[in-house]
Amino acid sequence: MFDKILIANRGEIACRVIKSARKMGIATVAVYSDADRDALHVQLADEAVHIGASPSTESYLVADRIIKACIDTGAQAVHPGYGFLSENSSFCEALAGKGIAFIGPKTRAIEAMGDKITSKKLADKAKVNTIPGYTDVVKDAKQAVKIANDIGYPVMLKASAGGGGKGMRIARNDDECLDGFERAANEARSSFGDDRIFIEKFIEEPRHIEIQVMADSHGNVIYLNERECSLQRRHQKVIEEAPSPFLDDATRKKMGEQAVALAKAVDYESAGTVEFIVDPKRNFYFLEMNTRLQVEHPVTELTTGIDLVELMIRVAAGEKLPVAQKDVGINGWSIESRVYAEDPFRNFLPSTGRLVYYRPPEEDDHVRVDTGVFEGGEVSMFYDPMVAKLVTWGEDREQAIEKMRVALDRFIIRGISTNIGFLSALVAHEKFASGNISTNTIAEEYPDGFHSVDLPHEDPAIIIAVVGSIVRKYRDRAAQIDGQLRGHRRQVPSDWVVVMNGEQHAIAVVPMEGGHDVLYDGKTYAVRSQWEFGQLLFTGVVNGEEVVVQVERQNQLYRLSRGGSQSDVLVLSPRAAELHKLMPEKVLPDTSGQIAAPMPGLLVSVSVAEGDEVKAGDELAVLEAMKMENTLRAERNGVVSRLNFAAGESVEVDEVILELE
Repeated sequence: MFDKILIANRGEIACRVIKSARKMGIATVAVYSDADRDALHVQLADEAVHIGASPSTESYLVADRIIKACIDTGAQAVHPGYGFLSENSSFCEALAGKGIAFIGPKTRAIEAMGDKITSKKLADKAKVNTIPGYTDVVKDAKQAVKIANDIGYPVMLKASAGGGGKGMRIARNDDECLDGFERAANEARSSFGDDRIFIEKFIEEPRHIEIQVMADSHGNVIYLNERECSLQRRHQKVIEEAPSPFLDDATRKKMGEQAVALAKAVDYESAGTVEFIVDPKRNFYFLEMNTRLQVEHPVTELTTGIDLVELMIRVAAGEKLPVAQKDVGINGWSIESRVYAEDPFRNFLPSTGRLVYYRPPEEDDHVRVDTGVFEGGEVSMFYDPMVAKLVTWGEDREQAIEKMRVALDRFIIRGISTNIGFLSALVAHEKFASGNISTNTIAEEYPDGFHSVDLPHEDPAIIIAVVGSIVRKYRDRAAQIDGQLRGHRRQVPSDWVVVMNGEQHAIAVVPMEGGHDVLYDGKTYAVRSQWEFGQLLFTGVVNGEEVVVQVERQNQLYRLSRGGSQSDVLVLSPRAAELHKLMPEKVLPDTSGQIAAPMPGLLVSVSVAEGDEVKAGDELAVLEAMKMENTLRAERNGVVSRLNFAAGESVEVDEVILELE
């Protein structure tokens, strides 16, 4: 067994590997860039080595620096995590040349499965179900149309070296095929330096279900059941679960056996994932194989009781798998939500900044939090926007969902925007509850993006009752202040008006032992809680039902969040509420001529100069942050009157890049 391993990654996965290594008594070495100097994985590791500047191309992707760090620290093996160099065969070879073990598969498997055309041919040979299609490289758009007609529309045009949704286009007719081929090839050339395109049948209403495999160097290969990964936004997974609510035992067995057959065909070692597309009739087709640990591996660990990282380390050290196929069962249900630093109400644009508050729900037998950040730390613009993976386990799916709903409510993050509200909306959605989902679900349910109106409070009366209790507690405390005139002690009234979402709600709040009774709309809400001022989390019961609400006071407003819904609430006296109705609405200034940064980032290019005429839709500038490019376009015709920034400069959110007149 290894004495010391180096983790060639960062963030939550680096922390996750350190956790298993520490359990095994193995020392760990972290590597870090300038931006990650104070990162959590650096603090947790036994040693840490600086490997370069903040951009990943100058640090985490520089194989020579990582190999040097291994030599300098005496690390005998490297765990690559996922992303960066995890599926880089040349990195594997370079490590082997220095006598350093790679905690992952061998070069042949990485190369074979990394190319979509080659992998599909191997899958066919191993008798793995594949999607009907043309596996050779398509020469040009004209040939693409002919092939598409032979297969039958709709078809998917895919870059051979693609990933993350790049280099992919759906075509439903000849015109879309012609245009899609050129666009997919150009995108693939730009992103991967490889413009090879292949074509396959597009499966309507598909589910994305993957099989976890594990193999050792002694010829043993097992599958660890499946993960349902159908909830995706723009081909990126959002929520995963294990097992799938759709598969039956027979289909699971067939998929698992085919995944094992594919792994054996390439002499696979270590953890890997075989991804399938499954149609509504449970017909399944090979999609691709990821030759690494997956982001969503915790749901497999919680339902099998197997530490995948530990097995990867043991296999790399030459040990045999300690479990056989007959030992693999399914214990309960697990769900994973990916918490990202992004604003769902601004088209999911990345959010950066300091974590003023970072307080995840408490971990126990039902809740797990994999994270690489901490309160007071910085979320940088240089890397993936993942903040944490929130994972829940239940004896059945219903319990796992309920645990997830409560855990999301308890997850407090301030200082940056996150997608927690969006995750709460998905978990509460009737389609998710029923398991009736596909890779199209998010696009179908939120065709125009995600907006606050998409997430109304499940029971607004609960919010009204809670804020009534909070305000009454605040007023009662204020009435106790020393130094008041005798005989003029402040009397706190019971009647109040809650202003929420532009509507006024009359309430009466009566102090009771352990809380208050709130009278609203002819009903009494018994609010009981030990909540104290300054606490961001209100926990208590309302009419005997457990309630968790996030609370912030912002001047006269109270911001309350529950189930992902967020409301800014004003609590007034009845007379003040009457006057509030008469207040004029503030007219916002016209900013249509200002092109502001929708996210903090690097201004990659500016396409115009002062004095240039532009038309609606013209490209003005390109902004990049967290591996995401955002093209800024003119919303109307005009003339560029002022440029405030130049290409290569960094901008903050809402800073005006240029102005039109």
